[in-house]
Amino acid sequence: MARLLIFAGLLLIATGMVWHFAPWLLNWFGKLPGDIRYASERTRFFFPITSMLIVSIVVTLLLNLFRR
Repeated sequence: MARLLIFAGLLLIATGMVWHFAPWLLNWFGKLPGDIRYASERTRFFFPITSMLIVSIVVTLLLNLFRR
């Protein structure tokens, strides 16, 4: 459990650094085909289905690699 927490913390730090210093690397997130975006005069709705599927697959693969 400790190794998992350390890995999660390092991953969060790396993501935060990329987001802060190189935001253009994450411009694709939320703009993929399959992400639902609705905007009207008073309302905005965003549901990133495809982006969350990709994040879920990547996290699953990483967790499976580190468990073995």
